[in-house]
Amino acid sequence: MFKSTSTIALLAVMTVSLSACGGDFYREAGATVDEGGFGNPTMTNTLISTGQLAVAEGLANRFANEVSPSVNFAFGSSTLDATARQVLLKQANWIRQFPEVRFRVYGHTDLVGSNSSNKALGLRRANSVVSFLTRQGISRSRLEAVVSFGETQPLVVTQGRERRNRRTVTEVTGFVQGHPALLDGKYAQIIYREHVESAGRSVFDEVSAGVTQ
Repeated sequence: MFKSTSTIALLAVMTVSLSACGGDFYREAGATVDEGGFGNPTMTNTLISTGQLAVAEGLANRFANEVSPSVNFAFGSSTLDATARQVLLKQANWIRQFPEVRFRVYGHTDLVGSNSSNKALGLRRANSVVSFLTRQGISRSRLEAVVSFGETQPLVVTQGRERRNRRTVTEVTGFVQGHPALLDGKYAQIIYREHVESAGRSVFDEVSAGVTQ
């Protein structure tokens, strides 16, 4: 009788334990570590093994060093001033010479105002940059997602107005899937491609010239 009762108790404990695990007990080994889909770690391993990740990081560093990745805005505004447009013309020139690469534009604000209004303002600023770059002949599909961090990532921590915090940042995020230049796997050749400073007049230049003539 004692032996039978002990066996029943053990089975009950095992049943409760398996129930607490939910469906995880029957999933693939390592699924919980990989958040269940084997997606992001597998993708990262693929990027590393093919050299894509290193090249993307290298291109991100090149972009930040060869052109200014940021533009600034007046308080409460998403309008691009003359200085911002000149910076973005250089960004567009660089981006056109690396058609395999995708980019993302992040919008930021200073700490004045509510979080919700600042997030909306940061998004408008990012959209202003994306619109300007597309007018320079950059495909909208290469300007990946427009993300706004609002007031959450200031360069200068202050509760007051701060122009350096009112900015957008353009960053390399990866590669255009299926682009012919990537099919042979020669990613390293991309990072060493020479960036030509004067790669021709931009659409903005031509429009400006037409207005002033």
